[in-house]
Amino acid sequence: MTRVLVVDDDPVQLRLTAEVANRAGFKPITATGGEQALALLREDRNIGVMILDLVMPDLDGMGVMAAMRAEGLTTPVIIQTANASLETVISAMRQGAVDYFVKPVAPERLIISLRNTLKLETLEAAIRSEHARRSGTFTQADMIASAPAMARVLMLCAKAARSPIPVLIEGETGVGKELVARIIQGTGERAARPFVTVNCGAIPPNLVESVLFGHKKGAFTGAIADQKGKFAEAHGGTLFLDEVGELPLDTQTKLLRALQEGEIEPVGASRPEKVNVRVISATNRRLLNLAKTGEFREDLFYRLNVFPIYMPPLRERMEDLSALVNHFIARFAAEAGKRVLGITPPALDLLAAYDWPGNVRQLENAVYRAIVLTDGAFLEVQDFPQIVAQANGREEVLRAVEAKPLPAAPVHIDSAPPRERIEPSIEPARDRFLSEGGDLLALAAIEREAIAFAIQHHGGRMSRVARALGIGRSTLYRKLHEYGLAEGLISDAA
Repeated sequence: MTRVLVVDDDPVQLRLTAEVANRAGFKPITATGGEQALALLREDRNIGVMILDLVMPDLDGMGVMAAMRAEGLTTPVIIQTANASLETVISAMRQGAVDYFVKPVAPERLIISLRNTLKLETLEAAIRSEHARRSGTFTQADMIASAPAMARVLMLCAKAARSPIPVLIEGETGVGKELVARIIQGTGERAARPFVTVNCGAIPPNLVESVLFGHKKGAFTGAIADQKGKFAEAHGGTLFLDEVGELPLDTQTKLLRALQEGEIEPVGASRPEKVNVRVISATNRRLLNLAKTGEFREDLFYRLNVFPIYMPPLRERMEDLSALVNHFIARFAAEAGKRVLGITPPALDLLAAYDWPGNVRQLENAVYRAIVLTDGAFLEVQDFPQIVAQANGREEVLRAVEAKPLPAAPVHIDSAPPRERIEPSIEPARDRFLSEGGDLLALAAIEREAIAFAIQHHGGRMSRVARALGIGRSTLYRKLHEYGLAEGLISDAA
């Protein structure tokens, strides 16, 4: 769930704005001043967007944005203020605000602003990621990998990037093994240098040696000029051998020599040539099993398998599904020139319930096809007919398509009905000092709720909670045990 930081010194406006964001599917985090907002942004770089009041007593909105620029904090900012002057709008936009509205703002206007801002941020992130991939500076920050199953992968990538050790990436097809290789290159000393990819399974057996090591003019029929091989192209950089298990056995012998001696011998050459290449290989089959059956040289396996990294399939990192879907929606919607803002919860539940045998590549293609199919602002279940068919059968697809509302006959412009709008309903909040029956709560119940609210507001930091409540930490811990709030809390040593 995307977190939204709401900053306002007016407690009523703060609560209303946070409630609108909450009912729109976001997770609001609140701050009552600019300094507190900056502290939260420094602690958590994954906050999706900030709704910022311009006029505050300690540090105003302009000061917050100036500090963000100085510290490199890139969280998108939406400005809200009671001042509607043109100079204020221009100043806020120059400081980097992506949107601006005047209090009081309609809930639907705020929700649209949040969604548009997050969509823009997702598209910019996709562009930055693609630029980093092309320039050879791809890092962990450019890859969507927040799932717990990816923590070890990222840790191993960081360690592998510090040395030229041979790396073998194993994983199912479509999991993103090449991106892992690019992270190792982009965070190591060979960043921004050549990154050459070779799909060993797509090269005809009689051309593998020539493709990898090159050839000299006249080496064989059709060799009308000298040709550099992939090793020579990657000189000074990284060579990524994808599906290395598909190499013929005779080519494996030459590859072993190239790895051991750091030199290659082009086809038809009279002497070997030195190359400085960092080799990263990948496979969707266990090389150890291939070595046991004799399909892969055992000595080459041990040479490649010095630093193995296992890339988990998508079904084991479903926490990244929503972020991946939004990433693909932003990218493909921009390519197709369509205004697709996101995906509906039922459609996302459909994707989450599928096991994705083709992994991230299959998900990417499914979203691309859905973008082409849809005519709405959000992807729906019927935009994924192949997933529905594989998950629930062909009959369910037909029912979903038939259930989609379509006009029975042409509708004249004068008779066109208004578009149905889903208005966010904000129910009045119950007064925290009254029970559900309208009676005044006991003092102990009010104090318990105040302590629980303070713990949530300060993220469980007991030092801050005690200071905010104006009591000592020993008193705070005594009351936690007294009210049954101590269980499951981790004390803050600060």
